[in-house]
Amino acid sequence: MDWPLITTLDEVLLQAQAGFPRKVLFWGEGVGRISSYVAGWMAEQGGDVVVLDGANRFDPYMVSSFARKVLTSPERLLKKIRIARAFTCYQMATLIEERLVSLLEQKGEIAQQQKPWVILLGLTTPFFDEDVSEREVRPLFERSLRKVEAMATGGIPFFLFQPSASSEHHPLFSKKGAGRFTDSKRTYLTRRLFQFSDLIWRIELEDQGTKIVLEKGIERVSHCERSEAISRDCFVIPKLLDSSQ
Repeated sequence: MDWPLITTLDEVLLQAQAGFPRKVLFWGEGVGRISSYVAGWMAEQGGDVVVLDGANRFDPYMVSSFARKVLTSPERLLKKIRIARAFTCYQMATLIEERLVSLLEQKGEIAQQQKPWVILLGLTTPFFDEDVSEREVRPLFERSLRKVEAMATGGIPFFLFQPSASSEHHPLFSKKGAGRFTDSKRTYLTRRLFQFSDLIWRIELEDQGTKIVLEKGIERVSHCERSEAISRDCFVIPKLLDSSQ
């Protein structure tokens, strides 16, 4: 499949806004600030936004910056964004399995024609905790993924933002022997996140702007999971950030 030319982050979001795919992953540099910008964009579109932050990187000042860009009130956008933070894997699992539904139901959003947006910022980050064994983490993480899958199937769009553990490579898509994690738990969590996501964009911050690289598309899933060396489509977005995360 030939992917359309995408020149702005807004166009990437509009593509997902059409309703498919339901699970979009952005990973790499500056995801905290970019996810905050995206939350502002979503709120400006008229929908409510729920942010579950496991990386403690959500930046409300980026929402305000976006509001000034589109000549609207920062307060109006911020009121449409609900944020819940998790500092342990147990808290993140509870937020996804229990708290998320109540957050979405607070104003009856699930019944609305326009589904709310959900941002999962740093989903795997709390699960990296060295004090929690891999044996304990795996079933906890899998339950969380199943809950997200069920809600996505029900029409809730999920945007996942994950800071990169390596600034240059990812174990699933890097060249053989490059940038691979030695920790089996970290490798498992990261691979499962990539397998779980329908669409994956890698984010790189460069002097001329923020570049996003398509690393997994709907029709590339089987190929991406088999191959360590895949062709990548690159798009440069006009500069959104003043500095990297």
